Amino acid sequence: MTDTDCIFCKIVAGDIPSTKVLETERVLAFRDLHPKAPTHVLVIPKAHYANIAELTAADPGLAGEVLAATAAIAESEGIAETGWNLLGNTGAEAGQTIFHVHFHVLGGKSFEPLLAA
Repeated sequence: MTDTDCIFCKIVAGDIPSTKVLETERVLAFRDLHPKAPTHVLVIPKAHYANIAELTAADPGLAGEVLAATAAIAESEGIAETGWNLLGNTGAEAGQTIFHVHFHVLGGKSFEPLLAA
């Protein structure tokens, strides 16, 4: 399942180059072109799902694989012990700009808390 107009589907297909960090049969992770932290890796399912809600409703197992990949990336990038952020946006109002579900693995620096406890 792909969308011919989707930049991430084009990356999965190899039509647009990327710096791969991790690849499995169903998941791809690559470095963000405009990093917001020393470590900034995007993690996507290879199949096209518009957002988190769509992915989890259609294939919860794949959602779990994507989430497991984020933890593996934190470990391989050396940020698992010091801490890392996982960011996923669903919908334009939440800041989603590419409508292929993806997660940002961010680390290597201190972050301000997003929400007060």
